[in-house]
Amino acid sequence: MKDKSATLFYILGTFFVANALLAEFIGVKIFSLESTLGFKPFNFTILGIENLSFNLTAGVVLWPVVFVMTDIINEYFGRKGVKFMSYTAAALIAYAFLMVYFSIGLSPAGFWIERTTDSGSVNMDLAFNTIFGQGLWIIIGSLTAFLFGQLVDVTVFHYFKSFTGSSKIWLRATGSTLVSQLVDSFVVLFIAFYIGAGWDLKLVLVIGLVNYIYKFFVAGLFSPILFFFYFFFFKNI
Repeated sequence: MKDKSATLFYILGTFFVANALLAEFIGVKIFSLESTLGFKPFNFTILGIENLSFNLTAGVVLWPVVFVMTDIINEYFGRKGVKFMSYTAAALIAYAFLMVYFSIGLSPAGFWIERTTDSGSVNMDLAFNTIFGQGLWIIIGSLTAFLFGQLVDVTVFHYFKSFTGSSKIWLRATGSTLVSQLVDSFVVLFIAFYIGAGWDLKLVLVIGLVNYIYKFFVAGLFSPILFFFYFFFFKNI
């Protein structure tokens, strides 16, 4: 802990991995952005597909944070640091899903299965299996999109850095995040739902675009907050 560089890598890396893991598991919930903010659904039309609104997986709340954290790691530790953290996170996510599927196969205790709540009786075993038992194609799509997006983020970041040098970290970080989020948004849907579930390609593209519009604005909102911590807490470590 006396090595400031190692301390910084530890802080950034643990936060990076934790957010990646959390994004995978909370992503099973679909939420309405408009209702959450107190608005009516927008019900817009793209490419002839009507009644679209921002119904998003809860994971999109955290993924922009993961990609901005990638850029801060990239700034300090370069390609090797980002690749190390990305492969570590992917391995731990795969391990976590393996353990979840193992736990799904365990026989539930009789007293635990049925639970009475204010909303009625709940089958806890069925609820657990439904929430955590994501399909294989969704897992493959998510992991592939994560790794591919990380590699794109690193490449674009260093492309911008070749022009900006050590200045304008906000430009290369935000630019690389926006490009990598674009790739991530479409790759996961293409693998999970076009290949895995047989969705129409136009529907996949439209939903990917809706997801990216949200990520575009969220990445812009998160960047100043994270760079505040960068300049006031991390820069002198």
